[in-house]
Amino acid sequence: MKKALPFSLIAPDHPDYHVLHPLAEDILRRGGGADSLAQRFPNMLRTCIDDVIMTPKTGRRAYEELEKTEKTYIGTRVEIELRALLNLPRGRLDTALLGHDVDIKHTMGNNWMIPTEAVGHPCLLVAADEARACCYLGLIVAHVAYLTQGQNKDAKRSISAEGFAHIHWLFKEHPYPANFWRGRDEAMVARIFAGTSGNARMASLFREVQGEPISRDVVEAVAQQQDFMRRIRSDKGRGTRDLLAREGIALLSGQYDATLIDALGLPACGTSEFISYLPHTDAQFALVHHHGIDLKRP
Repeated sequence: MKKALPFSLIAPDHPDYHVLHPLAEDILRRGGGADSLAQRFPNMLRTCIDDVIMTPKTGRRAYEELEKTEKTYIGTRVEIELRALLNLPRGRLDTALLGHDVDIKHTMGNNWMIPTEAVGHPCLLVAADEARACCYLGLIVAHVAYLTQGQNKDAKRSISAEGFAHIHWLFKEHPYPANFWRGRDEAMVARIFAGTSGNARMASLFREVQGEPISRDVVEAVAQQQDFMRRIRSDKGRGTRDLLAREGIALLSGQYDATLIDALGLPACGTSEFISYLPHTDAQFALVHHHGIDLKRP
């Protein structure tokens, strides 16, 4: 998305306010409130994109490596997932809200392509900026005056530079989970996925990436097994936690080990995140042992 976006002109005296403001309020309500939607919406986008990149199966680590048809499918997937997230009904366009036919548009670039049938109607605008790990959710009434004069071969037009000022933003430059694999060293990624078992791959993941929260989704992708969470737990000396402990590495859970994570000065982890760490001092080893984790001194 563009780094410099104009200030939104949407205010009570704007001609589109009476349409956009109620729609925004309805979307926030459907999303469980602003705080809930601010958490669920970015996670939904991350899942949609990662499920198409499929790093564990394809070795690809970035959106830019996708085929054109795959990039197009992400837009379709986002539309489907957003309707499910907000419990949106189907309409003559993509959905119908408060008596309006609304089109859902998604982009990974810096603009949206508005089809002819959506001109004059409200559009729900979704964008993900992979490079800056931020996302956008907004509304615009796609008046001709807000669109470019030029069009593509499908007669679709973009929002003009002036038109961006007529977007009512629900989220603008809002953080969303960065692509875990983007920018990672290629050799490191190869070492992680070279393991022939779920435990071997998981141990390699937490051995290679220490001191950094790792999400449940990444764990699942690396394990490539149905009962992937079993790989995290101690398992009669065979689990990932056991393998790493024999190397002096503690594998910690954001849900159960938050106190220890904080005491070690590690980044805070969410309840569905994990972090590994190799203690360096006697005091750190003693702290880990005090919390019931036995590590072998390297």
